[in-house]
Amino acid sequence: MACVYIPVQNSEEEVRVALDQLPRDASDILDILKAEQAPLDLWLIIAREYFKQGKIEQFRQILEEGSSPEIDEYYAEVRYERIAILNALGAYYTYLGKIETKNRKIETKHREKEEHFIMATQYYNKASRIDVHEPSTWVGKGQLLLAKGEVEQASSAFKIVLDADRDNVPALLGQACAEFNRGRFSDSLELYKRALQVYPDCPGAVRLGIGLCRYKLGQFEKARRAFQRALQLDPENVEALVALAIMDLHPNEASGIRKGMQKMQRAFEIYPYCAMALNYLANHFFFTGQHFLVEQLTETALAVTNHGPTKSHSYYNLARSYHSKGDYEKSGLYYMASVKEINKPHEFIFPYYGLGQVQLKLGDFRSALTNFEKVSEIYPDNCETLKSLGHIYVQLGQIEKGQEFMKKAAKIDARDAEAFTDLGELLISSDTSAALEAFKTARTLMKKGGQEVPIEVLNNIGVLHFEKEEFELAQQVFMEALGDGIWLTLLDNKVNIYAIDASASILQYKDMQLFRRLEEDGHSVELPWNKVTVLFNLARLLEQFNNTEAASILYRVILFKYPDYIDAYLRLAAISKARNNLQLSIELVNEALKVNGKYPTALSMLGDLELKNDDWVKAKETFRAASDATDGKDSYATLSLGNWNYYAALRNEKRAPKLEATHLEKAKELYTRVLIQHTSNLYAANGAGVVLAEKGHFDVSKDIFTQVQEAASGSVFVQMADVWINLAHVYFAQGNFALAVKMYQNCLRKFYHNTDAQILLYLARTHYEAEQWQDCKKTLLRAIHLAPSNYTLRFDAGVAMQKFSASTLQKTKRTADEVRSTVAELENAVRVFSQLSAGSNLHLHGFDEKKINTHVEYCKHLLEAAKVHREAAEREEQQNRQRQEAARQVALAEEARRKAEEQKKYLLEKRKQEDEQKRVRQLEENFERVKEQWKSSTSASKRRERPENDEDEGGHSEKRRRKGGKRKRKDKSSRSRYETQEEEADMMDDQDELEDEDANMNYRETTHQMDDQDDAAGENAQDLLAAAGLEDSDAEDEMAAPSSTAVRRRQALSESDDDEQPNPIRDNTDSDGEIRDDNDKPDEDAGLDDD
Repeated sequence: MACVYIPVQNSEEEVRVALDQLPRDASDILDILKAEQAPLDLWLIIAREYFKQGKIEQFRQILEEGSSPEIDEYYAEVRYERIAILNALGAYYTYLGKIETKNRKIETKHREKEEHFIMATQYYNKASRIDVHEPSTWVGKGQLLLAKGEVEQASSAFKIVLDADRDNVPALLGQACAEFNRGRFSDSLELYKRALQVYPDCPGAVRLGIGLCRYKLGQFEKARRAFQRALQLDPENVEALVALAIMDLHPNEASGIRKGMQKMQRAFEIYPYCAMALNYLANHFFFTGQHFLVEQLTETALAVTNHGPTKSHSYYNLARSYHSKGDYEKSGLYYMASVKEINKPHEFIFPYYGLGQVQLKLGDFRSALTNFEKVSEIYPDNCETLKSLGHIYVQLGQIEKGQEFMKKAAKIDARDAEAFTDLGELLISSDTSAALEAFKTARTLMKKGGQEVPIEVLNNIGVLHFEKEEFELAQQVFMEALGDGIWLTLLDNKVNIYAIDASASILQYKDMQLFRRLEEDGHSVELPWNKVTVLFNLARLLEQFNNTEAASILYRVILFKYPDYIDAYLRLAAISKARNNLQLSIELVNEALKVNGKYPTALSMLGDLELKNDDWVKAKETFRAASDATDGKDSYATLSLGNWNYYAALRNEKRAPKLEATHLEKAKELYTRVLIQHTSNLYAANGAGVVLAEKGHFDVSKDIFTQVQEAASGSVFVQMADVWINLAHVYFAQGNFALAVKMYQNCLRKFYHNTDAQILLYLARTHYEAEQWQDCKKTLLRAIHLAPSNYTLRFDAGVAMQKFSASTLQKTKRTADEVRSTVAELENAVRVFSQLSAGSNLHLHGFDEKKINTHVEYCKHLLEAAKVHREAAEREEQQNRQRQEAARQVALAEEARRKAEEQKKYLLEKRKQEDEQKRVRQLEENFERVKEQWKSSTSASKRRERPENDEDEGGHSEKRRRKGGKRKRKDKSSRSRYETQEEEADMMDDQDELEDEDANMNYRETTHQMDDQDDAAGENAQDLLAAAGLEDSDAEDEMAAPSSTAVRRRQALSESDDDEQPNPIRDNTDSDGEIRDDNDKPDEDAGLDDD
């Protein structure tokens, strides 16, 4: 048993004080301490013992008395103990301020916290005035600054101590804590390790700090070893147990969870008031569904801690417990309390998410949006948050933004089938193709994951295929959603004995004997509630296939199992209406109204049937009842009332124009009211356009009809043939007959498969107004084929034929075929009118017998005139044919002559080309021959021997004379030879021009040419003799005569051809017969001969 001894003043005796038996009233011990002037260290020991025993007030009382001015004055020389007492008080008030830190939102608590920190600061400052360098004071100041959240200043305080003594363990631990709070876990770890190296016997808390640093750095195994070492040093270290338990729980494995919960339980047993252990235990029991334990543990945790994050976890556990039980009010309050305990959302984001879910459930979309956005800021890729944001934006009317979030969620997690399902549901109303792809992706993911595809998803896929007019695919999906059942038996016709037609099926809609017989025969007639909608949609699809028999059977199956399914009655009524069985249709609608007398769809349908049945008063009352059933919010009922007013304005029994205008204005008002409520209502817009067209505002109504047409063309569920017809009517009224015709034809093809007689009548009228009589007649004949009993169509056809005939006869120019066609049309018109005139019930069809007879007479009159015109036209046609035949013969003759001339010209051109080629070849051959002759003559002259010098001068002169004579003859011979070549070229050039002349002339020219060639050959021979030195001087005169004769002959021929081109060979030759270039000198050979 520990005790202290207080020395008695002025005595050797001591007062023994047992520390475990300290008086409850601290005044008694204070009196002893003061009276005996006990050392200050005893004051501090006794105060600390009070603190350990939880007697905080006594602790504070002793320390405050020990730091009073009187004590300071008396113990002025005692510095360390006074500083220790002041630092203990500073640490005490720091602790008080720290435990209230998280309650600062409450004004009083905040004020108390600030007061505690101020008191701590005062005591530390007072201690610094005693000794400014005391390390413990700076360590205390650093702890105070940490408690205030001033981490940087706290680090500076610890650094002052460490600069003086780097191995100061408290300063090291304080600086490690500061670095940890700054997020510098590596630096913090180094400081903890230094503290452990300096003082190996540190308590387990130091190992705990090392473990936390390792954990933050991701070194989990080392962290685990640090926590285990702390637990070895202190087996009852609750913080180490909790830390190890958390590490066991994190892998989320069964064995780890078991070990973790065992450690949590042990920590709870050691210290039942550990808030963190209580929170983790509560979290465990939440997942096991033991909510009563969750509430007990979290309430205990809230009672024993003032730590904000810990309290936030406790409130969160409570909120989750109530949330899972469906108590959204309480869970919302606890989520809110959890949020208030958090400084920043990133510290603990889960309560924000839970609060957003509760607010979304309660319809507080704005607040929910704020909380989910905070979650998204910290976890931008969290799919659940993105999906929640998408739903909220859709609820707030921001459809596009909602779709963006859903697309982002589906993109982030491409395996999240739920994300694609939600995305598909959002896109259904705006982008059916994208919605279909999203649903298909969700179905694929579910199948890959081994999940069963929900019927809702399959139904949506089928409906979207239906909208895209992919009926076969829609049927496959609907059948997949339905699976096995009685519908397979009925659709596959496996029970042919029960097959009945559609009309009988509808008439016997109340007779359930069919299904009872099926049950008796062993067929299970079961229809689960979640497949009713799919079966109904399948029946609608069969209607689209025009398989009304099967569709009506399926509707009856639904009514057999669920007699209150109103839509099945209404679809059977629609089938009856399509078959013009109005009474049965009204009966079926009344059956639906027995189930719910204020069902607006049934009331509106009943009003339509009554209007079609010409029961105007009942129809108006029914439409009003339908509107009143929804407080005027049912757009269909309001629209039906507008239609009623429009039809009332157009009734045949109009009594006053004012009444018509009143009805039209009322109809416009009702249509406008619907458009205000639903701006995209196509039928209301169409009605407003009709009223405007009736008032003559064609341009405005045309714009409206065009917009409605464009909007309606994208959905299979909106079959608005009326807007096409109305748009065609507007084009007709504006005189734009071509567009009107095109619009009527498109409407016929798209909606009526070219089988509606009324639309054909509209089309025929347009052709009539456009004066397209034949097209009008053809259209009317098509309509008569569809409605042979409609006498009006026959009458209109007769009028069209009459009009065509009259217009043809009024032409100034007309062909015989046109006149014959006119006669045939008039004969047909007379036949048609005569048939109508012979009818006995003309008045039933609105015909006047006198008027028909007038048409007959007029057509007969036109027929007589047409016959006369036909004869004249036939005569004129015969004459035209004769003239055309004569002109044709002339044209044929002219064509034959032209072709003959072209053939002749072609042959002449071809012969000319051949002759030209032949002449060129001859010239080339002559040129080569001349070159060879010149070469041979030159070589012969070089071999000739020169005479000796002993000849006398006369002889020499004679030789020189002889040589000169030879050169002359050579010149003559050369000229003769080349002139002969020129003559040959001239003769060849003139040959084409003279080919048509007399044959004798050709013969003479040929003879001359041959003579010239002979002369040239003779001359060439003389030249060869001269070159060889065998020429006789006497022969010179003999050769002169023929040469001159040849020259004259050539001159005569040359004069006959003025167009002859110079011979390029002749241009390059000199008188001596040599061929040389332009740069050669003309007297070169002469000089050689002289030598």
